[in-house]
Amino acid sequence: MDVETMLAHCLAKPGAWADNPWEHEHPVVKVGPGERGRIFAFLSAGGVGVKGGPTREVADEWLHRFPGDATVMRYIGRSGWNDLAFGGAIPDEELLEAVDESYRLVVEKLPRRLRPPDGDPAP
Repeated sequence: MDVETMLAHCLAKPGAWADNPWEHEHPVVKVGPGERGRIFAFLSAGGVGVKGGPTREVADEWLHRFPGDATVMRYIGRSGWNDLAFGGAIPDEELLEAVDESYRLVVEKLPRRLRPPDGDPAP
């Protein structure tokens, strides 16, 4: 996995768009309109930051399964966010699934009127 492939996967999600609010080398990916958009993936050359679960306890499963390749994100980790490394023990397929789950969790928290038409996780 590399950052370009991951970015393409993220941007293929309904309503997803890249933003660079902190002018880093790689963007974050948001869902939702403009200033109301919410981040679901933090991209870096070495990995992706995702919402690992609805709680820190659920997100900790990544840490137990992939010690060294999954870490708690600085500042927002207490809310269930993890950094997942590219090119290590985490299979590419699971990295993509982690982004899919992060997207789902973030869209679920958006008000219905701000959710993308094809991105609504609720039936």
